[in-house]
Amino acid sequence: MNPQRYARIREMLALRQPDLTVCMEQVHKPHNVSAIIRTADAVGVHEVHAVWPGNRMRTMASAAAGSNSWVEVKTHPTIADAVSELKRQGMQILATHLSPGAVDFRDIDYTRPTCILMGQEKTGITREALSLADQDIIIPMTGMVQSLNVSVASALILYEAQRQRQIAGMYRRENSLLSDAEQQRLLFEGGYPVLAKVATRKGLPYPRINDLGDIEASETWWSAMQAAE
Repeated sequence: MNPQRYARIREMLALRQPDLTVCMEQVHKPHNVSAIIRTADAVGVHEVHAVWPGNRMRTMASAAAGSNSWVEVKTHPTIADAVSELKRQGMQILATHLSPGAVDFRDIDYTRPTCILMGQEKTGITREALSLADQDIIIPMTGMVQSLNVSVASALILYEAQRQRQIAGMYRRENSLLSDAEQQRLLFEGGYPVLAKVATRKGLPYPRINDLGDIEASETWWSAMQAAE
């Protein structure tokens, strides 16, 4: 990995916001899933969540624009499982839903650990999800339509969260809040993608990336990587 690539990945890791996320409740259209992941990466979200029972989630590479490599997608069988895990992390759960108690999305304090809950394209957020959320939020609409596309809505809210966090200085960090193991994983997969695929296929552990962006690995590891399968 060249020095510029290493520096860019390090810079990205320092700006990651592990306490800001999106949870997609059965958002099923691949282009919407991919667009949400792409926006999440753009504002520094490290991991998004999805309630996706059954088959493996599908995304569209063209819409994700490589963001799938940098943003983890954690799936859950039920909304209760997802919310339970997020609340264990101390996150406030915000549901995008028009209700008597809903507030303007800009009136929320996003410097707190926050999960934005987005509902399925046609039916929206389920009653169960709404009962688990801490607060309903709305995007004010003055036209004839009453809702935005799910990926557009998530982008508006995420960028408001980014705006607030920038003002609070939460993007002015030299060191990442991610664990060392997670940083090492992303450095190897992002800096040496071909080698990462080979190591994964062969079941080999990832090597350590040093402060120059170079691989530190034993001769045994290199021999196993180069051995014919």
